[in-house]
Amino acid sequence: MLALTACSTVVQGTPVAGGAAKPVGPVPPGLEKFYTQPVNWEACAKYATDETSSTLYDDDALRCARLRVPLDYAKPDGREITIGLLRKKTATGAGRIGSLVVNPGGPGQSGMQSAAQLAEEWDDPLAGRFDLVGFDPRGVGSSEPAVKCLTDKDKDAERLEPPVAGTGPEAVAAIEKENKEYVDKCVANTGAEVLANIGTRDVVKDMDVLRSVLGDQKLNYLGFSYGTRIGTAYAETFPGNVRAMVLDGAVDPNEDRVAGAIGQANGFKKAFDAFAAACVLEPDCALGADAAQAEAKLDAMLEPLKTKPANGGDRLLSYSDAVTAVLQCLYSEQLWDTLNKSLADLVKGDGQVLIQLADLYLGRGEDGKYANIHDAFTAVQCVDDPPVKDRAVVEDQARRIREGLPKSALDDDEAFVAALDECAFWPVPNTSQPHDPKVPGLPKVMVISSTGDPATPYESGVKLAKALSGVLLTVEANSHTAFLGESDCVNDAGAAYLTDLKLPAEGTKCS
Repeated sequence: MLALTACSTVVQGTPVAGGAAKPVGPVPPGLEKFYTQPVNWEACAKYATDETSSTLYDDDALRCARLRVPLDYAKPDGREITIGLLRKKTATGAGRIGSLVVNPGGPGQSGMQSAAQLAEEWDDPLAGRFDLVGFDPRGVGSSEPAVKCLTDKDKDAERLEPPVAGTGPEAVAAIEKENKEYVDKCVANTGAEVLANIGTRDVVKDMDVLRSVLGDQKLNYLGFSYGTRIGTAYAETFPGNVRAMVLDGAVDPNEDRVAGAIGQANGFKKAFDAFAAACVLEPDCALGADAAQAEAKLDAMLEPLKTKPANGGDRLLSYSDAVTAVLQCLYSEQLWDTLNKSLADLVKGDGQVLIQLADLYLGRGEDGKYANIHDAFTAVQCVDDPPVKDRAVVEDQARRIREGLPKSALDDDEAFVAALDECAFWPVPNTSQPHDPKVPGLPKVMVISSTGDPATPYESGVKLAKALSGVLLTVEANSHTAFLGESDCVNDAGAAYLTDLKLPAEGTKCS
């Protein structure tokens, strides 16, 4: 497909193919060439990296581009990398506010794919006021170079491995050997220099370059899940460059590993209990008719998979895949019917639907190729947070997790083992750490948190709103994120804020 360049309309400060524009807003010293770079928007087909993006990007209304940024912002004249961009340009005329930049989280999820999905239903009032823009954070998706640790074959094999048995020295040694080998492959396939500059600290600097080349004096941002951590870090780094931020499915900016593990486990347990309570009211519930026994029923279905995978058509369903599939379905009530049917199939010896659900979560296409979601996830986590290398601390954390986790069939057995994780073997130092953000001068932002969110518990949204002196919108629902979903209440509140900076009243609740 031929590349097309869109440059017929010029708005003040907007880069045009063939010549640099003036930067918009303040420019950090030494970065002028990045803030003034021209951006050539073209057809998106060649930006596809997998089956999903290939389908999503086959849309003439979308345009893609590459943004040049320094690999290391401390060395702006050194090596450069590129950030993949996707835009649906819809806002024109006097009502245009600018661009709305979106990130779906992860870390490791593609912002380009997220924007392409949102573009399918990008309607007024937002479409009339904003161009929709998604970007793949450095190392992710279409951004180059991409983080790569395991091959597709490696990932398939890893999924079939049985969980490590026990918590003693042999289990510790086995897990640490696997973690060390994983890190060695990340270094060999990606490079230590890239891994050193892959974290949120650098992503927000890329985002400010993006703001300028889009021609926006101030950033309008929509971040979901880990995307709220990106938004928080941007707000702390560039508070004067923010116009509006919606942060949905919030990550607590000062949460430690133990609290995070326990909070998320309790969140998924709460989501499972809600699913079970609804399921047992139906005559075909795979978990039976007694919600109090649903957890035991699920455990009985999954436990045999630890030693003997189930039939999954041309593949085998492992214990790891089955747990991953269940967790995938607990992210949203819309997947509860699918979860029930897939568990009913498992009882009959058929694990095909569960494998497909695990593939969806893990980024595996029908062609057997994986997106780099989980390699990028690990790489970002390992530079965003300090590593834990002190074995006494590791043992204490494992003990506290064992004591704090609810008894659940969805427990990660290896979370109980006092082993050094991948980050303890990471070859470069961390560039961030959990902390309460300092954001003097930040305008009011909007935080959305769902009471039944399994992945980022409701209380994390409460804490983030307080830390940013923002306004919290409470959503009474069992879902991870809510804006631009099924709730008109949430959508109207978010749109009113983004377009007119009209925030909901303190204490507002939606369902």
